[in-house]
Amino acid sequence: MYYLGVISKADIKNLALLARLEVSDEELAKLEREIPAILDFVQTIQKVAGSAPALAPTLRNVMRPDENPHESGMHTEALISAAPSREGNRIAVKQVIKRGTSH
Repeated sequence: MYYLGVISKADIKNLALLARLEVSDEELAKLEREIPAILDFVQTIQKVAGSAPALAPTLRNVMRPDENPHESGMHTEALISAAPSREGNRIAVKQVIKRGTSH
């Protein structure tokens, strides 16, 4: 990234347009003052990050070993029968979200 320390109102307006943001004249003046400092900070971080050695990614298993595995579905009937309401092999719950695209 090459930043020369100068950003114009036109640059900010174009950036806002690309980001589909509405920017008032007050916000535009504030951004004109703040963006150069933000870009300077990003440039500083890039310099530091660019000089740091890259760490080799290491893959490792973060899951504990399953000491006592059980057969899949072994507890399903007990769990479903404990539910207050069921429909076949499923627990029935009150609908809280309506389906559809209407607002």
